[in-house]
Amino acid sequence: MYYNDYDGLKLSGIGFGAMRLPVINGNDADIDEAEAIRLVDKAYESGVNYFDTAWGYHGGNSEIVMGKALKKYPRDSFYLSTKFPGYDVSNFGKVEEIFEKQLEKCQVEYFDFYFMHNVTELNIEQYLDDEKYHTFSYLMEQRKKGRIKHLGFSCHGNLDTMKRFLDRYGEYMEFGMIQMNFLDYEFQDARVKADMLNERNIPIWVMEPLRGGMLTKLPEDGMKRLEELRPGVKPVEWAFRFEQSIPGVKMILSGMSQMDQMMENISIFDEKKPLDEKEIAVLTDIAKGMVNGKIVPCTSCKYCVSHCPKGLDIPSFMWHYNETKFTGGGFISAMYIMSLPKDKVPAACIGCRKCEKVCPQTIKISEAIKELDSMTAGMVKAMSGQ
Repeated sequence: MYYNDYDGLKLSGIGFGAMRLPVINGNDADIDEAEAIRLVDKAYESGVNYFDTAWGYHGGNSEIVMGKALKKYPRDSFYLSTKFPGYDVSNFGKVEEIFEKQLEKCQVEYFDFYFMHNVTELNIEQYLDDEKYHTFSYLMEQRKKGRIKHLGFSCHGNLDTMKRFLDRYGEYMEFGMIQMNFLDYEFQDARVKADMLNERNIPIWVMEPLRGGMLTKLPEDGMKRLEELRPGVKPVEWAFRFEQSIPGVKMILSGMSQMDQMMENISIFDEKKPLDEKEIAVLTDIAKGMVNGKIVPCTSCKYCVSHCPKGLDIPSFMWHYNETKFTGGGFISAMYIMSLPKDKVPAACIGCRKCEKVCPQTIKISEAIKELDSMTAGMVKAMSGQ
């Protein structure tokens, strides 16, 4: 296992993510505790010293199981991170209650790393309104007391949302976590987000390095190109080597659910083997091929916006259309839509097609907006409790 230097600490190159622990009978809230602890033990024995959980993982049970699993080890021999559950706006105003409960669930007296979690369009106003909710000020107080050793944030929001957060709190953030992999590097602006963090000297934490397993299999023609560069290297290793190549990355988190997969992941981090410019270029070109034909070629020129009688944010709709279309679902776009006023959601589109008349890419915008509304309706309903 190689280790990254961080503020005098040595962090294992890969961190144990506890969002996808083994479960019983497919019930996400029913963790197979014995197997999960076996995974933690093996990871620890293999040199992993960073373990990541969260309030909402596995229906709230991930923190409990991770607390049990790590209790046997000396507290100064591992680093534990968890997160304020900002994905649910009803949690704002409850930061003290939640934080105290997290310490109890994890059976620790402090967290090594704590996230202001999941900064998005849905909750940015709540995060910024510290006078009302006291989220930031309370967590900073715990930082001063030593109950949080390092305070940072994670972001699923767009570039503007992330910038607003950093403009307010950036000088206090000791790390920032973004979704980054060779597919999202260009597809979902991960490169620009990484640059934004590096410009502010904020160390980068990486989530979804394998895009939920999507990058464990690559197109046959793409694999042939990669085989010429590094014979015998599997897609999983290519994905992790890409992350190792990005400046500023200090932690790569990967969900651990099966022993063989976990050990394969850990073995890749025996040493650091970053990609060169040619290899990165080939990998990102393969990524472009994976999304071509599945997404609309919106360049966010915004010509459409001035011609929309409803004043809809069409470029953002196209961004979320691409995300949802390629991923096949997910919560990111649903959270964005939930953040909008009712007269600005995709369903507010009247299909007048005035936007299409000025689109340089000749995108069938009204059809894409209608499809976005259809694709996200179920998730929006579920998340809003309707």
